Amino acid sequence: MSDAFSPPPAPTSDAPSEDRTLALVTHLSGIFLGFILPLILWLVNKDKGDKAFLIDQAKEALNFQLTILMGWIAAFFLSFLLIGFLLYPVLMIGNIVLCILAAIKANEGQYYRYPFALRLVK
Repeated sequence: MSDAFSPPPAPTSDAPSEDRTLALVTHLSGIFLGFILPLILWLVNKDKGDKAFLIDQAKEALNFQLTILMGWIAAFFLSFLLIGFLLYPVLMIGNIVLCILAAIKANEGQYYRYPFALRLVK
C-alpha cells in the first residue's frame, strides 16, 4: 500500500547530457536565484518535444521554488507573531538540501519530484 504523501517512483530518462546538465543547474539555481532560472528555462523550452526531461525538471523546480516563496511570505507575516522566525532556518535548510538532492537525481537522468511542492504550474 503506497503512502499518500510519498512521491511517485523516479523513472529514469534517456535525456541528452546537455539536458541533464541544464536540469542540474536549474535545480541548483533555486538556492540562489529562486524561481527565475526555472521559469526562464521552462518558458523557452515548453514547446520543444525533444526537451521533455528538461521541461519536466524545470517545471518541477519552478513549482518547488514558488512553494518556497509562499513559505517565506507566510513566515514573514507569522514573524509578527514571533512564530515566523522559527520557519526561516527550516525553509533555508530545506531548500538547500532538497535542491541538492534534485540536482543529483537530475544529473543521473532520473525524474525527481520534490516531496513538499505544490503543483501550481502544470
